[in-house]
Amino acid sequence: MKKYYLLLIVVMMCCEKSIAQSNCYSVQLKYKQGTPFSISNPSAFLSQRAIERRLKYNIAIDSSDLPCTPGYIDSIKLAGAVNILHTSKWLNQVTIQTADENVIKKIKSFPFVSGVLLIASPLVNATNKIMDKPSQILSQQKVLSEQSVNDFFSYGQSFNQIHIHNGEFLHNHGFRGEGKHVCITDGGFAKYDTAPALDSARNNNQILATWDFVANNINFADNFTTHGTNCFSLIGGNIPGTFVGTAPKASFYLYRTEDAFSEMPIEEQNWVAAAEKADQLGVDVISVSLGYTTFDNPAFNHTYNDMNGNTTVISKAADLAAKKGMIVVVSAGNSGNDAWHFISAPADADSVLTVGAVNAAGQIANFSSFGPSSDGQVKPDAASVGANTIIPNPVTGDPFSGNGTSYACPNLAGLTTCLWQAFPEVHNMGIITAIQQSSNKFNTPDDRTGYGIPDMKKHL
Repeated sequence: MKKYYLLLIVVMMCCEKSIAQSNCYSVQLKYKQGTPFSISNPSAFLSQRAIERRLKYNIAIDSSDLPCTPGYIDSIKLAGAVNILHTSKWLNQVTIQTADENVIKKIKSFPFVSGVLLIASPLVNATNKIMDKPSQILSQQKVLSEQSVNDFFSYGQSFNQIHIHNGEFLHNHGFRGEGKHVCITDGGFAKYDTAPALDSARNNNQILATWDFVANNINFADNFTTHGTNCFSLIGGNIPGTFVGTAPKASFYLYRTEDAFSEMPIEEQNWVAAAEKADQLGVDVISVSLGYTTFDNPAFNHTYNDMNGNTTVISKAADLAAKKGMIVVVSAGNSGNDAWHFISAPADADSVLTVGAVNAAGQIANFSSFGPSSDGQVKPDAASVGANTIIPNPVTGDPFSGNGTSYACPNLAGLTTCLWQAFPEVHNMGIITAIQQSSNKFNTPDDRTGYGIPDMKKHL
């Protein structure tokens, strides 16, 4: 079995590498003429849960909900040696892979195509990315508060990162994520199926589905990264007396959109596909511990001027996800000490909840990226514990300390989920506003923690 598993990993890596050897393109479509779908029959392209969300919050079903015209996709498939990777109904575009320039010329000639944009090309030296900060940025904090024996959960070492938001008050009042669906997008979820902290989520069938939008299959190979598993644990983990996540009773979709072995704009397209799938399934909250600024090919780089919420593909899609009624929680970025010290995309999107990092004592983490967005929005919106964050080891379950806005994001995303469970009549943007208003710097926001550290007790 071990030999077979190793062979499977090698085959999957080779498949991804073969994709990287061809160019990837985004094909923009002019319209959706000839579509067999109609907004009067949404059940043909949206789940009942997604339809109910729209009805509950008075969200109109419009042309952006209609899938791309199937006939156009068929024509692109038949243009030659081309592989369809993703389609985006929100942006009305198709992501393809091909090594044949004649195919691109043919596709450009189609009357329904408005343009073709290169979004990934093979490089000799690709980035091996680290999505969190491995070193101890701030000194390890001693236990700051003692939890009450009357608390519903025995949090163990994770208490302080929940208590900084008075999150235990949500849990004690019965709001632990039940009935809410959370989508986690990340670079890999190695060991999610065996991690001790996630045994309750597995045993209670809280993991609804997984999908790898990089390799386009259902598997998460062990060699990718445990980063997504760590983020999942921060929301859904539960080892009584040792560690408890911020929404341990929620249900989850785990989507790999990030390629940990390179940095190319196609990863933004992967995320768009995942967000649209989440919407189609009726997801409530998307936790996004990733961001984009520069790429392996500098020709694709974003600039600070692009961080205006309306330029990058992923930020446009994040705002569209919010328009469809979901709460999108995004890490601000870990570039506070770098030449690029600004937030990344999609943290600049105006309708997302962008999260910076502090430690359990409320001290700002020096790696946490700076706002505002280039168009002057207050960013980040809030802050949570991302410095010396307590995380359960995916192998042993023993708590360890990690750093990154990647961890601040799910810590707050889980409590946001519980807050929405408490006030289901409030729409997504109302919940984000309430979180901002409960924060300790609401009247004097800054460019490191935005409106500050939210206090969930103010809502109950």
